[in-house]
Amino acid sequence: MKAKTLNDLLKKDDRVAVSNITGREASKVSMESQKYCANIVGGWALGKGGQIIETAAGDIPVYSNFEELLRLTPKDKYPNKVIIYSPPSAVYGEVKEVVQHGEKIIETIYVITEHVSVEVTAKIYQVCKEKNIDIIGCNTLGVINVHDKTRIGAVGGDSPEETFKPGSITVISNSGNMVNTISSYLLASGMGTSFGISTGKDILILAPIKEMIKLALEDDNTKIIVLYVEPGGVYEEEAMAMLKKCKAVKPLIVYVAGSIAEKYNVSLGHAGAVVEGKMTSASGKMKIFDEYFGCDPFDPDKKYKSSEPFIKSIKKGMRVKALHDIPRAVRLLTDMLEIKRDFSSAKYLKLNPWFINLGKIGKIIPAQLSLANGYIPEPYTTQLKKLEEATFSAETTKVNMKNASHASSNNGITPRIFGYSLMDLMRNRSLVASLILYWTGELPENQFEEQLAEMTFMAGLTNGPGTISAQGAKLSASAGNNPNTAMIGTLASIGNIHGGNGKKAARFLLSIFEEHKLKDPYDSDIDVQSIAVKVASDFKKKKLAAKEASVEYERIPCLGHPVFKNDPVNYDPREQVIYQFIKDQGKRNVFLDFYHHLVQALKDNGSMSKVLAVNVDAAIACVWLGICWRHLANKQMTTQRVLDIPFIAFAYGRVAGGAGEYLDHQDFGTQMDMRVPIKECKELTTPRKLP
Repeated sequence: MKAKTLNDLLKKDDRVAVSNITGREASKVSMESQKYCANIVGGWALGKGGQIIETAAGDIPVYSNFEELLRLTPKDKYPNKVIIYSPPSAVYGEVKEVVQHGEKIIETIYVITEHVSVEVTAKIYQVCKEKNIDIIGCNTLGVINVHDKTRIGAVGGDSPEETFKPGSITVISNSGNMVNTISSYLLASGMGTSFGISTGKDILILAPIKEMIKLALEDDNTKIIVLYVEPGGVYEEEAMAMLKKCKAVKPLIVYVAGSIAEKYNVSLGHAGAVVEGKMTSASGKMKIFDEYFGCDPFDPDKKYKSSEPFIKSIKKGMRVKALHDIPRAVRLLTDMLEIKRDFSSAKYLKLNPWFINLGKIGKIIPAQLSLANGYIPEPYTTQLKKLEEATFSAETTKVNMKNASHASSNNGITPRIFGYSLMDLMRNRSLVASLILYWTGELPENQFEEQLAEMTFMAGLTNGPGTISAQGAKLSASAGNNPNTAMIGTLASIGNIHGGNGKKAARFLLSIFEEHKLKDPYDSDIDVQSIAVKVASDFKKKKLAAKEASVEYERIPCLGHPVFKNDPVNYDPREQVIYQFIKDQGKRNVFLDFYHHLVQALKDNGSMSKVLAVNVDAAIACVWLGICWRHLANKQMTTQRVLDIPFIAFAYGRVAGGAGEYLDHQDFGTQMDMRVPIKECKELTTPRKLP
C-alpha cells in the first residue's frame, strides 16, 4: 500500500469527492458527513452538473463527471480522496476515470458499492496499483479517524459523536455496522476509538486485514486492536503469519462470527462469507487466532491471575467467544498490561429494551426476568412519535391481521369493501370501479381513470394461444382438470419475464420521478423529453462501462417485444390503443409519454439500432401508477403496493383469458393433445446400462 500509517488513509485536512452523489444513499451520507466534518469538496453525477446539495455545513457542488470536477475546482481544493457510490456495472468506469484524471492527485479510493464482480474488483485493483493509488473495499462502509473528527462513508451513522469517543483502540471489521457496535461497546471498558475501519466483505477484499493491522501498528494513538472477523477468505491466516514475523506487536482482541451459522450450514449474508477450505471456516479461523495467542479464549467467569507466561501471551491478545465480552476482555488487557484507560469512568453495558411484548409468557415468568421498558434516545423518540401519529406510512407497522381487514368487512348482513356496501356498489358502480376501490382503498377519481383501468384488463386477456400462460391453461385442460386448476395453471405460468415486467417498470419509473416531486401524473407542463434524454444518456454510459468490464448490464424494463421488433419504429398495438385513448381525451400520462420519448432517445444516442416498442406491460404499469400516484404522494399507500398492482392487473386479465382458453380447449381439443410427439423430442444423453 501507498499508505504508511492510518493517518495516510484519512486525516483532518483530507478533501473528498463523491461519485453518483445525487443518489439516495450517497446524498444522505454526504449531508451527514458534511455536518460532522465538512470534508467533501464536491461530487459528480451524469446529467446533474450545475446542481448543488444543500447541507447544514454549506452547499456541495455537483458536476457532470470527475474530469469536470477537477477542471472547475481550484487547485488548492483538489480532492485527494474519492468515494465511489456508483452501481456495480459502473464502478469500473468510474474508477478508471478517477485514475486517468487524478493520477497525481488522488491518494485513496473507497468503493462503497456492494456485489461488484470479482473480475471488476481485480481490474480496478490493478488499475490503481499501477498508479500507486490505494483502494479500499469493495462493499466498505468507510473509515473514521476519531481524533481528527473526520470520516469517509457512513461509519457512525447519523450521529457518530454518540458512538465514537477519541481513544486508544482501532477497530477493524469485515462488517461496517459492527465497527459502530464494537466502538459503542468499548465505552463500557473506559476506552475510546482511534480509528474505525470497515474493510468490506465482498469476495475479493482490496485492503485486507493484514494491511490494516500493519498501519495500526504504526499509529501512535492505537494501543489495542479489535478485530471483527467473518468466515470466508484467507486474509486472517495471512495476517497472523505477518504478525509472527513482527518484532513489535500490539495486543489484539478478536471476535470470530459465524460459529452458529456454521453449525446449521447457513450463510452470514455477505458475499465474501463463502467458506472454501478448512481454514476459511469460522472454526478454522478461531484455531488460527488461538494458536497465535497461545492461550484459551476469554472466559468472563474466570478469575485471571498475573503470571509471566500469561502476560507474554496476552501481549499478543486473546479471542472472545461472545461479542458482548469485548469490553471485559479489553479491561483485562488494560489492567494486566498496565495500559492507561481513556476515561476515568466506564459506561457499563446493560439491557435497554425500547419495546417489550412478552405476550402470554409475561404472566408466568419470574418477576426478576420480566424486563422493563428502557430509555429511547433521540432522534428515535421523535421518529417513533411521528410514526404513531401517522394514519398511513410508507412502511406500515405490521400487526396481526389473521381475522382483520381494512379492505373488507361483514357484519353478518352487509359485506363491505373499504366501508362501501357491496350491494350499493353492485347497483351503482362498475366491476372496474369496485376493483380500483379494493386495490387502492378509494374509488376512481373520474370516469377517465375507470376506463383506462378497464383497458388494462382487456389488454392482458390474451396475446394468442402460443403465450406461456395460455399454454398453461391448455395443458391443464388437456390433462382433464377442472376450470379452477386451469386458471391456477395460467397464474403459475406468469413470472418475472412473462407478465412480471410491469412491476419492474413501476420500480423503474418510481426511481426516476420521485426526485421530480411530481404531484399530478397527468401534468402537461413537466418536460419528460429532457428526463428521457438524460436517462438514455445514463443508460448508454452504464452499457459501455459494463461491456468494457465484460459484465452484464441492467436492461430497461418493458422495451421491445418478440412479435413487434422488425420495423425502424415499432409499436405494440395494445399499448397504442391505451396511448391514443389518453390523447383523444385531451390528456397525457406522464409515465407513458416518458416511455415514448425514451425509446426515441435510445435510438438517437446509438444505444439501440431502432425505436423499440413500448410493450403492453409498460402501458399497464403507467396507467396504474397514474391511478395510485396521489395515494403514494399523500403517504396513503406503500411503495410495495404500488409495485404489485400492475402485476396484479395483468394477472387478473390474463387469468380470465386463461379461462377462455380452457373452455375452448375442453370443447375442441382431445385429451393429452398438448403432449409433444416422440419424434420431436431430442435425446441429449446416450443410453446406458446399469453396472
